[in-house]
Amino acid sequence: RNEALAYRNDIVPRAKGEAARMVQNAEAEREKQIKEADGQAQRFLAFYETYRQSKDITSQRLYLEALQEVLSKANKVILDENGEGGGVVPYLPLPEIQRRLNDGGNR
Repeated sequence: RNEALAYRNDIVPRAKGEAARMVQNAEAEREKQIKEADGQAQRFLAFYETYRQSKDITSQRLYLEALQEVLSKANKVILDENGEGGGVVPYLPLPEIQRRLNDGGNR
């Protein structure tokens, strides 16, 4: 009986402390989520007001930002039609060279 009481006196306070800590963490996470959602809503409202005032400019800006995002990740080859190459375009496969260097460096 004494062992059971000692065990209970040890476990119950620890369990209550753990439960209180979990509740506190959950409340902190809740507040964080609320503040993040409020911030996103405020940014959207500010953006919408800008869009409402000048739809054409804002649409053009969004288009250019999306284009910049997409093209920054694409492999590009730029051809100079008016250059002195006489129709011959030298090609240096930089992405493949970089990949080989990275693979060789990891060995």
